[in-house]
Order: sequence, then C-alpha cells, then structure tokens
Amino acid sequence: MDSRQYEYADGTLNLGGRDIIGIRGWKYSEKIEREALHAKGRYGHSIQSGNHAVEGEFSVTQSELETLIAEGKGSILNLKLDGILSYGNPSNGDTLITDKIVSIMFTESAKEMKQGDKFMEVTLPWIALRVMHQIA
Repeated sequence: MDSRQYEYADGTLNLGGRDIIGIRGWKYSEKIEREALHAKGRYGHSIQSGNHAVEGEFSVTQSELETLIAEGKGSILNLKLDGILSYGNPSNGDTLITDKIVSIMFTESAKEMKQGDKFMEVTLPWIALRVMHQIA
C-alpha cells in the first residue's frame, strides 16, 4: 500500500470556531459498553451493546489555556465547544480528512511546570457527545 500517511504538521484543530495555534497533541476515542448475554448453558448467546462514550485530551501551551480560560469567563470548565480536526493539505494534493467532535466539555483544568521547562504544556481531558468521522 503506497498511500499518503499524515504527520503531525498536517493537522489542524479548530475549537469553537477558533484555530488553536498552541496545540501540541491530541487524543480521542469512542467506547461502547458491551456485555455477553448468558442464558441456558455455559456460553453466551449474544453480545449486547449499551451506551456510547467519547473522551479525549488536548495538549496545549499555557497561552492557549489562558485564552480558553478567558473564553470560559474564568474557567475552561464552563465551556462547551465543537471541535474540528483536519488532516492534510489539499494545495499539496492531499485528501483532506476531517472529524467533527460534538459538544466538548473539559473535565479538568490543571497547570504544572518543573525546573528546567522552557514552556508550560498543559493536558486538558474532556468528554463529548459524539465524533463524526470524515465529514465533508
């Protein structure tokens, strides 16, 4: 398979309509509750599905965190934002891949620095309602 693999520099995060310049990393996943249905016998008869969950985290610079705190009127925990993650550059011939994360709400806000750090990088965990993959 000889296809274009995107690198970090190809990614763009837009939160609440604003391009996040200080993004240092991201991670998001979808989960579903699953359980085997047991009845007669020792083995399950089927696998039942339940609730879906979306969670993730963004790693940002302190300046991005401070901007988000201001947007949240003093706390990022007050924010509910949609996120758009795009990969690729169509002007370079790349296919643009875009995921939309609906109703992101941060679950923690913490700051940390250690001796020798040149800048503050902050990890912001969040939950959301859903991920819409490869939207047009």
